[in-house]
Amino acid sequence: MSAEAAALRLGTTVAKTAADLWLGGRRREQERHLTMAELLRVRVPGLRLRRSVERQFGQITDAVFDRLEPYLEHEFRGLDEAGRQAVIDAVCDTFARADLSDEAVLAADANAAELIRRITGSVPAPVGLNEAESRLYEVLFAECVEYYVRIVRSLPVFEERAATELLARTATLGAEVARLLERLPDRSLLAPDGTDQDTAFRRRYLELVSRDLDEVELFRRTSDQAAGPRVRLSVAYVSLRATGDDGTRRRTARPFSRLRPDMSDWEEAGGDSSGMRVEAGLSGASRVLLRGEAGSGKTTLLRWLAVTAARGAFSGELSDWNGLTPVFVKLREYSGRTPPNADAMLDGIAGPITGIMPKGWVERQLDSGRALLLIDGVDELLDRERRAVRDWLRRLLVAYDGVRVVVTSRPAAAGADWLRGEHFTAMHLDRMSPPDLAAFVRQWHQAVRELGEDLPCPVDDLPLYEQSLLTSLKDRPHLQSLAGTPLLAAMLCAMHLNRGRQLPRDRMELYRNALHTLVHDRDADRNVPSAVDSKLSLSDKLVILRDLAWRLSDNNRSEISVEQAAVHVGGKLRAMRHLDGLEGGQVLDQLRHRSGILRSPAEGRLDFVHRTFQEYLASAEAAEEDRMGNLVERAHLDLWRETVIMAAGHANARQREELLGGILDRADREPRHARVLRLLAASCQETLPEVSDGLAVRLEEAVSHLLPARRPTDPPALAAVGTSLLRRLPSSLGELTEKAAAQTVRTVALIGGAEALGLLAGYAQDTRDEVVDALIEAWGYFDADAYADRVLAGVPLKGRKVTVTHTGQWRAVGRLPAVDNLWVSHPVTDLTVLTGLHPLEELTLVALHGEVDMSPLGTQSSLVELALSGRASLKNIDVLGELPALDILYLGSECLPNLRELSLPPTLDYLCLLNLDASIDLALLQHEHITWLGLMAGKTCLPQGVHALSALPRLRSLALMHIDVAAWMEAGSFPPAGVTHLHLNQCVLPDDPAALDFPGVKLTIL
Repeated sequence: MSAEAAALRLGTTVAKTAADLWLGGRRREQERHLTMAELLRVRVPGLRLRRSVERQFGQITDAVFDRLEPYLEHEFRGLDEAGRQAVIDAVCDTFARADLSDEAVLAADANAAELIRRITGSVPAPVGLNEAESRLYEVLFAECVEYYVRIVRSLPVFEERAATELLARTATLGAEVARLLERLPDRSLLAPDGTDQDTAFRRRYLELVSRDLDEVELFRRTSDQAAGPRVRLSVAYVSLRATGDDGTRRRTARPFSRLRPDMSDWEEAGGDSSGMRVEAGLSGASRVLLRGEAGSGKTTLLRWLAVTAARGAFSGELSDWNGLTPVFVKLREYSGRTPPNADAMLDGIAGPITGIMPKGWVERQLDSGRALLLIDGVDELLDRERRAVRDWLRRLLVAYDGVRVVVTSRPAAAGADWLRGEHFTAMHLDRMSPPDLAAFVRQWHQAVRELGEDLPCPVDDLPLYEQSLLTSLKDRPHLQSLAGTPLLAAMLCAMHLNRGRQLPRDRMELYRNALHTLVHDRDADRNVPSAVDSKLSLSDKLVILRDLAWRLSDNNRSEISVEQAAVHVGGKLRAMRHLDGLEGGQVLDQLRHRSGILRSPAEGRLDFVHRTFQEYLASAEAAEEDRMGNLVERAHLDLWRETVIMAAGHANARQREELLGGILDRADREPRHARVLRLLAASCQETLPEVSDGLAVRLEEAVSHLLPARRPTDPPALAAVGTSLLRRLPSSLGELTEKAAAQTVRTVALIGGAEALGLLAGYAQDTRDEVVDALIEAWGYFDADAYADRVLAGVPLKGRKVTVTHTGQWRAVGRLPAVDNLWVSHPVTDLTVLTGLHPLEELTLVALHGEVDMSPLGTQSSLVELALSGRASLKNIDVLGELPALDILYLGSECLPNLRELSLPPTLDYLCLLNLDASIDLALLQHEHITWLGLMAGKTCLPQGVHALSALPRLRSLALMHIDVAAWMEAGSFPPAGVTHLHLNQCVLPDDPAALDFPGVKLTIL
């Protein structure tokens, strides 16, 4: 169903209901199903009058259509066809069943909100809708009722009936006043003005977040007036990998963790969570410090979280985040001033509507535990400001300890333990693997395709450009290494598109070409008048931008006022004699409007569109003005790390000696900063065009102090050295400790390429647990077939969990020797791969999708444990009953058939039903062999038929998560007969703890 068709149907429903009231009320039940034309034919005499009335209500239909169609166009993007149809059917059905007579409208004082409350209390809510569908249903029904009330109030017949009603009410005026006073909003410390407007404001706020943050600019503009072409973030977003880098064993809630009867590992101990998708990492922790290098996608991820939360469109691991209210705080806006109080947190994103925000609204969101606090850019503040932010955050979490928080920073600015005292889990965004990069390229071209115009090639040619780039990346491994972050990958895609498929050799060339394209070439090539007439050459523009970038960096700032920036530009112009007569403000305006490098994050403020561009230009200025001494003095400061690395690439031979020699001298005499400085000097090798023999020896010595890698944070830093580091790594891991050997494997994997693959093949003989796990995780960074043949073929995989994250790996699992435990997180629609595998003992499929034939499972007769989840329709599910060894089964409710038809083998002892909701009827579950049952709801609820669990003859252990135990106890039959072990995790419990004292039952509460 299209948004247009849905809006028309809703408009027709509202108009017909209003017409029915106008024509005297519903006289016959069968008339409720008549069309508008049929209703008029029954009720209105005469063709001319009928045509006139039909035109009037046709205009009403069109008015409702015009209001709803743009909103539905936006909201329908997150729903499939079945979901859209279900929502519209539910709204129309509720409208048909609700009492919308004039008596009902008058009883609600013609107040839409009151009428909605009355209808909600009298008409059962629709069943079968998921979280996103339910939210859209509530919004649409409320909108339609509000339109209906406004239409009815304008009808002449309603005015007459309202006057009659008013006269009747005067006889009971006192009682009426008392009733009105009772309806005044309840006030409290958190809600001094009541909460009547909270829902309306939240809807308005979420619409704004969903619209404004779901845009990504392509860093170029087409006219002085137009903003740069923008694409939808929700289309361009690609899931990234993350590594748990806090150095501790963290407990992460997993849908398929093995739930033992003693509940000892309800939450799987994550130890090292390397290689997981970032969504999986976020799902297991309420407080996360997300660290990542420049351009790794930290801000984009937070924006995606905010947009998806606003739409209630999370799925999979983050499905229980639906219903959260996102609060996005950009710390760069608070540089030099105090972090915001709760009531000012919306200023950066929702400033235009904060004037109508109900008093205390943000505080109420935080206090309810339904807020998602997204704090971006710790690294963009000075060190003393970061300490103030940590104190601010600590106080905030003391006051509102239930709020979910994600904080981002570059690693150098915030260590993994920076927020450990506040119980934050630290995660690190990894570089993109080749499959990640391929997915990014596809998504980028899909997002660009939506523009439809203002492209350097015909839209129909985009698939050719996409395939050409994918082929180049596959054939040239150094490009894969170059495009390891979303920022660099996006620049590579844009350059490939803009420059006729010409690609750069290294990062410095990529930045240089990107700047040339954005600042000058594109406008000049297209004969944009302002570019043709401009007195500024490309060199002139870069000189001015370099100076501005250095001034910002020199003052440890990422923003500046437009007025002050104009002063700086004017001062630079006075030194550029050939540009005599140009004014600073005029030139600054041209650079702001045309370069695509500068932007205005707020009124009267200016910054670079990405901090990396500021650092690149500042480093070029440092080389041009010979400021190597300044860089050496600041080399230990994380704010200057990228600037120093790129300055090494800009510098001449003498400057390189001064810069790197000075850094290494400091490392020798300053033990406190020695490791940081040596890592920095080693990382500079990425951009060095050449190096003298003497300096090369010193750099080798510095790297020797850093090897072998030992800490979880070492591999990303060492990998930045590049392929030259591979020559320094051992061909065998035998002389390294187990931890050092595992970190060495991860370092090699992050460097990537053919040489790295050969080195890992030599490591495959190491059988130590951490090394084997690291080798398995490294699979995602190489061609799936080649890695399976050259590396994993020699790794002892029996008894190890092998994770499959993309299609290439899923196709290649048949190459793996003796694998018996597969965890498949990639969307799967075809299971025929299973027919050629070695016998599996454990299989987890978390993302089944579409219509899936389960028959191939029958070839895996050794399966002991099986987990199935995802949004899929499962065919031939009865194959489960034919698995002779199956003992443990996890089933997601979205995959569940009718429970009565679920065929289970007699060997099954352990059953867990996941993502349950209130529509599931457990009375249909019949299996006499189950001794352990787990019930895990997606959100707090009580499934139907819980009383029937007492009929399971062998049931002894019951584990519940997000189940309304209090309601179950009120209904009786809790705990079920025969249960001796009861495990409750995040359940709704009765107020009186003594009520949970059950004789003969061992109780565990988490």
